[in-house]
Amino acid sequence: MPRMTAARAAVEILKREGVTNAFGVPGAAINPFYAALKGAGGIDHTLARHVEGASHMAEGYTRTHPGNIGVCIGTSGPAGTDMITGLYSAIGDSIPILCITGQAPTAVIQKEDFQAVDIASIAKPVTKAATTVMEAAQVPGVFQQAFHLMRSGRPGPVLIDLPIDVQLTEIHFDPETYEPLPAFKPAATRAQVEKALTLLNESERPLIVAGGGIINADASELLVEFAELTGTPVVPTLMGWGILADDHELNAGMVGLQTSHRYGNANFLESDFVLGIGNRWANRHTGKLDVYTQGRKFVHVDIEPTQIGKIFAPDYGIASDAKAALELFVEVAKELKAAGKLPDRSDWAASTQVRKAQLQRRTHFDDIPMKPQRVYEEMNKAFGPETRYVTTIGLSQIAGAQMLHVYKPRHWINCGQAGPLGWTIPAALGVATADPETPVVALSGDYDFQFMLEELAVGAQHKIPYVHVLVNNAYLGLIRQAQRNLDINFQVNLEFENINAPELGVYGVDHVKVAEGLGCKAIRVTDPSELGAAFEAAKKLAAEHRVPVVVEAILERITNISMSGSDIASVNEWEDIATEPGHAPTAIKPLKV
Repeated sequence: MPRMTAARAAVEILKREGVTNAFGVPGAAINPFYAALKGAGGIDHTLARHVEGASHMAEGYTRTHPGNIGVCIGTSGPAGTDMITGLYSAIGDSIPILCITGQAPTAVIQKEDFQAVDIASIAKPVTKAATTVMEAAQVPGVFQQAFHLMRSGRPGPVLIDLPIDVQLTEIHFDPETYEPLPAFKPAATRAQVEKALTLLNESERPLIVAGGGIINADASELLVEFAELTGTPVVPTLMGWGILADDHELNAGMVGLQTSHRYGNANFLESDFVLGIGNRWANRHTGKLDVYTQGRKFVHVDIEPTQIGKIFAPDYGIASDAKAALELFVEVAKELKAAGKLPDRSDWAASTQVRKAQLQRRTHFDDIPMKPQRVYEEMNKAFGPETRYVTTIGLSQIAGAQMLHVYKPRHWINCGQAGPLGWTIPAALGVATADPETPVVALSGDYDFQFMLEELAVGAQHKIPYVHVLVNNAYLGLIRQAQRNLDINFQVNLEFENINAPELGVYGVDHVKVAEGLGCKAIRVTDPSELGAAFEAAKKLAAEHRVPVVVEAILERITNISMSGSDIASVNEWEDIATEPGHAPTAIKPLKV
């Protein structure tokens, strides 16, 4: 039987579980693992500038392709605690990432040794499993179980903590005979699917709410096929955006308090039945439940049994992996169609598209300083349907979701539940690493951008090109807008006069110089008519220099973005709505007044 260090066995297992990339920061307590990583070869490593950044890079990497599992690695103590935010983000969005941390020697873990911390206990609430491995011979089994857990049921992250002496201990392990454990996923039965379809067929104005679980299950094509078979309009959630193209005739728009379309909310309020698949009824999607649920029946399909009934009780629930369920939904729907037992939904579907053409927000403004809506209009023109957008939170994300267009699954890569500032840059680097052939465009407000901007240097060092659109109003815009309810405007303004860049006025941080100082390229735009040229130049610079390129748009200081504080029937349209076609020239459908 071959002998090798436990660290080397762990690396060999990573390779046999399909890992080809890792992101991390070495240090004393994890150096034996890094030695094994170098000795084994076969796994490309990207050196992050911050360990939290490494965890978000792993997230972006996982979210890009079906089957990907991002790996982040850090030394002991604060490296593990830094990665907690990434683990929280991953478990909130059902994203499998593997976090590997070094640890003090087993003999001194409980003796307040330097950087020794009980990271497994800290990480347990935000992982599917978190383990400090105390016996070297257990390392192969712990890693095997980690991949099994990440892939089984509702996907999610795992942390493995390796004391330095455990890493260095030699064990018997044969990589050639290693086999991954089969993943377990619950599957709907035919009787359950027939029951759900009976309820759907009894309705007059049904909708499908398509959640991120469909993307996780790589079942987007099945969802589109099922919707087309039954003629049922589809509402993608924010995490499910891209499951079917925005211009599909059954796309009824997004619903919610913030990241929603006017026509999406209007279509939902007209419905009488909702089939939710792979979604979790997030509160910013539903708003007040009495408004959301009144007058309609619900069927909920989710991979996690305890998710069903967690927010509200559906009329019928099915615990199933989205792909397994949709395969049966398609099969039964085909049989019903062949027997002439599917209702004609064409009038209902057509009415959703009428609202899509009538209820739009204005994007075309010529103001200087520019309004953010114009930025998204120009992005629609500059970046095609192949673009993978990456963003996290804030008015920039909310307005982007309202006005940008997405045509494919995994082309809107958004941290949904956790929404940590600083997520966008490292996540975009992870996405671009996973798919270097597809254009990647990140979107940030100035505060999100400043949280982890040091990670731009990672893109410069490792030649990871992408375009980063930075909308700068020198404000914590979303928090400022929320503070209106308290009649305050307190500690949310970021403006100051930069003594080294007086030309910025009160916009403070010179993002162009910072980006250039980190080895990247940057363009500042103050006139909206110059945005298109700037985006084209950024694409060329990224391709030429193979580095991230920042396009900074200087915005008016205050813009209130459409949203509701309570329910989907009362969204406040702070800015102008579109009243003539020229107001929304990049809308999916030409405006019909």
